[in-house]
Amino acid sequence: MVPTDRLLAFAAMSFLLIVVPGPSVLFVIGRALAQGRRAALTTVVGNTVGAYVLIVAVAFGVGSIVERSVLVFTALKLAGAAYLVYLGVKAWRGRGSLHAAFSGDDSAAAHGGLRTFWEGFAVGVSNPKTIVFFAAVLPQFVDRAQGQVAAQMLLLGLVFNLIAVASDAAWGLVASGARHWFARSPRRLSLVGGVGGLTMIGLGVTVAATGRKD
Repeated sequence: MVPTDRLLAFAAMSFLLIVVPGPSVLFVIGRALAQGRRAALTTVVGNTVGAYVLIVAVAFGVGSIVERSVLVFTALKLAGAAYLVYLGVKAWRGRGSLHAAFSGDDSAAAHGGLRTFWEGFAVGVSNPKTIVFFAAVLPQFVDRAQGQVAAQMLLLGLVFNLIAVASDAAWGLVASGARHWFARSPRRLSLVGGVGGLTMIGLGVTVAATGRKD
């Protein structure tokens, strides 16, 4: 398996990358502001599962295709960007009815939670920057002399995701806490829901406008 020194070095590098707010953090914050704590945490879980699918893809060689193909990279980038814009527009249009989130029944909450999970998953699994990052970085921390290269990459990816879950969840909780202050006023809650929607739209536009650096 992965030598301890390489595992610790990878964990330290991952922490430094994750702790700085990036696209996944902005997405979670947007969700927290628009829909609250439960939606934010469910989004974190969905996004993390989607990211781990990318890690599995990299571990078994699919990541190299995205890394080398401008066409595949661009297609994934635009798909992810379009989905973020769609979710942002949806949050913006629903900003006036956010009080329903505080009084919905259990079945509606369960359905909404499942939908939120899959939306987070879709964003995580369609992030081309993530798969390119893993394709470029994971192999550097693998000890090929130990064998089981794919298993080593899966372990490293798991470490990355555990750190990401803790960081993203913390951002989501902080943002959702601010949302509850806004919830005391329908006008303020509508405002924060709109900000959450605009955050996701802006993130989608940024992803679409960002090119490869190669």
